[in-house]
Amino acid sequence: MTNERQRHLVRSLSLAGGAALVLTMTGAFDTDTEPFHHRLIYWLIIMGTASVWGQLCQRLLARSIEITRRPWLHMVALTAIVAAPMCLFVWAATGLFFDGELYPVATLARLAMPVVTVTAAMCSLIVLLGQATPIQTHASTDAEKPPKFIERLPPRLRRARLIAVQAEDHYLRVHTDHGSDLILMRLSDALEELEGLEGAQTHRSWWVAKDAVQDASRGDGRATLTLDGDVSAPVSRRYAKALREAGWY
Repeated sequence: MTNERQRHLVRSLSLAGGAALVLTMTGAFDTDTEPFHHRLIYWLIIMGTASVWGQLCQRLLARSIEITRRPWLHMVALTAIVAAPMCLFVWAATGLFFDGELYPVATLARLAMPVVTVTAAMCSLIVLLGQATPIQTHASTDAEKPPKFIERLPPRLRRARLIAVQAEDHYLRVHTDHGSDLILMRLSDALEELEGLEGAQTHRSWWVAKDAVQDASRGDGRATLTLDGDVSAPVSRRYAKALREAGWY
């Protein structure tokens, strides 16, 4: 797991812990008759499991460019995928935790709406936070071990300095100081294999090496980075603030 994904998971678990505390203090969904510590443990288990499962589902959905271009569709899809198994998990966990046995299957219908409601709120936060945070890659301390992505380049470019990676349909255009070429790969997969080079996703279709940035300009409310080799890379509005605060421009 990359450092960036670890940070996303930690942040998601922190949100889950906060939500568990609120649900415990309010005695949500008829749990107020249980002792405080008992229901706190219950909600931590439920929300922690939902958080981890939500992050896994988010990774699967992030591979679909068409969905990630539409945040509200992304939220609905993520909620649907997360909620169905969580209904079964909550049904089993609630019965075993509070009564030591499984509830009748008929209680699934009663649990479904509360589970979907809480899941929708959590998934909305996951999507909104993910939309605002670009995936960043970090320079490796091991000079002898190049990033895995480099091995995918044509032989003539493997010793070149990487400037940017641009998604074009199902291909990636790799910009280097020795020219460019196309490789068959998804940007979401490339972002994982680019760990070891300092850079960031500046747009849904672009990854840029930080040391390749020469200048930045603005027009129509959007920023454009001028890179080595006279390459121009767009900065999407959703990533602009995070990249600006990180000193990219």
